[in-house]
Amino acid sequence: MSAFQYQAMDTKGATQKGIIEADSPKEARRLLREQGLTPLEIELAQQKITHFKLKAFGKPSVSVKELALMTRQLATLLSAGLPLEEVLAAVAEQTEKHRTKGLILSVRSKVLEGHSLASAFRDYPEAFSALYCSTVEAGEKSGHLDVVLQRLADYTEQQFYMRQKIQQALIYPCVMIFVALSILVFLLEYVVPKMITVYSNIGQALPVMTIILIAISTHLKSVGLYLFLIIITSVFFFRRSMKNNMAFRSRVHQFLLRIPLIGNAIKVANTARFSRTFAILSSAGVPVLEAMSISSKLITNLPIRTAVEEAANRVREGANISLALKQTQYFPPMSIHLIASGEVSGQLENMLERAANNQDSEIARLIETSLALFEPAIILVMGAMVLFIVLAILLPIFQLDQFTG
Repeated sequence: MSAFQYQAMDTKGATQKGIIEADSPKEARRLLREQGLTPLEIELAQQKITHFKLKAFGKPSVSVKELALMTRQLATLLSAGLPLEEVLAAVAEQTEKHRTKGLILSVRSKVLEGHSLASAFRDYPEAFSALYCSTVEAGEKSGHLDVVLQRLADYTEQQFYMRQKIQQALIYPCVMIFVALSILVFLLEYVVPKMITVYSNIGQALPVMTIILIAISTHLKSVGLYLFLIIITSVFFFRRSMKNNMAFRSRVHQFLLRIPLIGNAIKVANTARFSRTFAILSSAGVPVLEAMSISSKLITNLPIRTAVEEAANRVREGANISLALKQTQYFPPMSIHLIASGEVSGQLENMLERAANNQDSEIARLIETSLALFEPAIILVMGAMVLFIVLAILLPIFQLDQFTG
């Protein structure tokens, strides 16, 4: 049985869209007619899915929120003892978005054909990451799929809440920057040109600040459009180089690691993601080398990813995990000690989880510290710019008063 996405007309002439399960397009049309609908278009849902791109676990996929909810529902229904195909059907019925519903029903169709759940997920890499598929596969092999899915849901929700927290924290600074820049552009474009007209008739020497402001305003007006086009073009080529040129992207990532505060935040975020993923895969029964390989692929910074991949090679050659990760010089000492303790005690998954929790707490502190410094810095910089413009406008007036007095 397959999932079909349809477009049909009801008895009132209104167009309806949805998902229907059937063995063939012909049967799907018959089922729609039994519901009082006139079929207009029938297409396999999985063909429709490939035209969409969403995001989860750092890759094109369904939204993090949707994936977390879907995973939580799968885990809850499986723990109740329901068969997998019934669970997938129930989750699809609960889903409101046609796109996600079609995805789940397409996965269910493959499960009914005899594929494992992990294998069905792997047919949709745009929706399910390597971490997701490997963890599900390990859960199926161990017979604890519901427990594994619960951990995956926790992980996905945590990523969603962290991303949401960062986005909410950046709203206020972004609004401040936009308002301040708007004020500066208004002053330079409309106030300063009128000031130039007035001061040109005075016939006296202008203060240095006023001369500088007039020069900035004049050049901005004459080359402003070209400057804007240059910025847009530069951003376009920069994004293109970051996407297609690995050497260039690696150099940019290396430069970011050298920036104070930003570099530390990148290190902590990436090593925390690695530790969390490694812990999930290890607890699911994925072999250590495979778990390290999958976890390293989720690291977004290229120098850190390369260093971790080299560490995985050293582990393959017989080195301890903690020693290999320590040699990367990217993992904090606390995490290295926790991992070493886990290796000795045989509780590597628990210690990796503790290390990830410790690093997540550090990320939260870094975000709060950065914003606490960033907001007053914006106020000071923008205030200094506005003060410069105001003084440059008023100083000639003061000089004129002194001259006439």
